[in-house]
Amino acid sequence: MSIIDRLSSALGRRDEEPNIELAREIAAGENSAAVQELVAHINDKDKAIQSNCIKVLYEIGEIKPALIAPFAGEFVTLLGSKNNRLQWGAMTALDAITSHNPRPIYEALPRIIAVADSGSVITNDHCVGILVQLCGVAEYEAEAFPLLIERIVKSPVNQLSMYAEKAQPVIKAQHKARFIATLSARLPDIDKPSKRTRVEKVMKKIEQRFPPGYML
Repeated sequence: MSIIDRLSSALGRRDEEPNIELAREIAAGENSAAVQELVAHINDKDKAIQSNCIKVLYEIGEIKPALIAPFAGEFVTLLGSKNNRLQWGAMTALDAITSHNPRPIYEALPRIIAVADSGSVITNDHCVGILVQLCGVAEYEAEAFPLLIERIVKSPVNQLSMYAEKAQPVIKAQHKARFIATLSARLPDIDKPSKRTRVEKVMKKIEQRFPPGYML
């Protein structure tokens, strides 16, 4: 039985469990041939197969990102799909592999940002994940950090605390002032005390990490 024959749609299933189990199996066996087969079908004429393939691929990426990292270019291409499922699925896959294959993802930043600007909440969540990882790469930090700040400025209130928490580990001393100022400016937008507390906690951690007088 081919990999495609084991997808949820091929089995007549409407749930994702067969796809998730298949991803776990492929990741555990480091089955690169299976990954190649899935990638070959992400543009299949059958939309169900397309959706199932991208689901399995990004699930593999969550477990064993190195297996799908060589296909960053294919995922970037998918960002242009009119199928929203493929678009945010591709962004999810790119988020999973950024630290493993950052260059093609960095080079695709204009497209990634454009898709996030017009995309779903999920698409934006993974765009932030991508930018956070690129901020952790010295070569790409200078361009990635301002873009990350833009996402925080634009973020829906419900996502703001999560974005702040994601960004916190990669913030450096030279980023402190702008990061703190950005979060401070957004605090009045937050109406839920629990979410406000989460953002304030991030700010406090940054202040503690880089106290006044900290040498760059």
